[in-house]
Amino acid sequence: MTDATQPRPDRVVLMNPGPVMTDDRVRTALSGPDLCHREPEFSELLTRVRHKTTLAVGGDERHTSVILTGSGTSAVEAAISSAVPDGGGLLVVDNGHYGERFQHIAAAHGIRTHRLGLGWATPVDPAAVAAALAADPGLTHMGLVHHETSSGMLNDVSALTRIAHEHGRTVILDAVSSVGAERLSLAEDGVDWLAGSANKCLEGAPGLAFVSTSRTAFEGLAAAPRRGYYLDLHRHYTAQEKAVAPAFTPGIPAYYAFEAALDLALAEGSVARHARYTALALQLRAGLEEIGLELLLQPAHRAASLTAVSLPEGMAFGELHRGLRAEGFVIYSAQEQLAQDWFRLSTMGRMTAEDVDRFLAALSGLMRDGA
Repeated sequence: MTDATQPRPDRVVLMNPGPVMTDDRVRTALSGPDLCHREPEFSELLTRVRHKTTLAVGGDERHTSVILTGSGTSAVEAAISSAVPDGGGLLVVDNGHYGERFQHIAAAHGIRTHRLGLGWATPVDPAAVAAALAADPGLTHMGLVHHETSSGMLNDVSALTRIAHEHGRTVILDAVSSVGAERLSLAEDGVDWLAGSANKCLEGAPGLAFVSTSRTAFEGLAAAPRRGYYLDLHRHYTAQEKAVAPAFTPGIPAYYAFEAALDLALAEGSVARHARYTALALQLRAGLEEIGLELLLQPAHRAASLTAVSLPEGMAFGELHRGLRAEGFVIYSAQEQLAQDWFRLSTMGRMTAEDVDRFLAALSGLMRDGA
């Protein structure tokens, strides 16, 4: 580790799970020219971003993507409210805060659900999922979070999607915190509806989200219920695919940045980015354990981009946050039932091994000073 007495770094290292530190080329792209969204130049940009997004999520010629101006949650809500038919139902696989959010979104739209509450930081039992689907044929869809960032839990998308399909159900996947970092393929994993964000592990700027699925599924929304207006996926798909224009005024600077980020992601490749994120996470986790802190999950269940770690003995999160912020690091609190004893550290974005070393030195110094 580097010496904690070195001068404070010039940049602030974001260890929160989005927004993330971005490449200089992404930040530069934000200052692109002013542009009317009804002009051909934006139509061309929209078409490129949709295509590159589909490639980034592992889609093929059967698939496409719709881009939304909003946070990742807007994409999840758009998928749930648009895809579940009248008279349908949603099995919510809930092992954390964002699984619980599936439940709240469905309830807001009057969609019937069965909530398979497994408990926070609890691995999903495939047999329980199969039993829940078998017991209620009216559950037409299954909602699943890939990376449950409340705990850092990575759920097995491929295995659980296979179970859903064996029971004739459609999968809606919250991949907001996983796409770009984890092994995930819309085509190979058989995911039916995938909701993601331009930020987080795709390393774009905040402000854009997307839903990816087959062209056939998007076309099928013509007969689906209209539960909302702004988040009606059929409205967005029709505008973007047929008119090659946005349904509403988009966040144009975020599009410039997202295209730059997608170019970087596609050039790096999903395997290499997963390896980069994994190496940083392993470096961080080894250092945390070396200074005596406990990690929440067993190694087999940990995502590549976030670590839930115990608070140092005798130190509240607010004190820890202030001390590390003064050293140039932003950390993230745990949520709800985990907040008293744990905090979270992301290794998303353009973080480096040197950043991790400096962080561990700063944290170790604070723990010594507080002892």
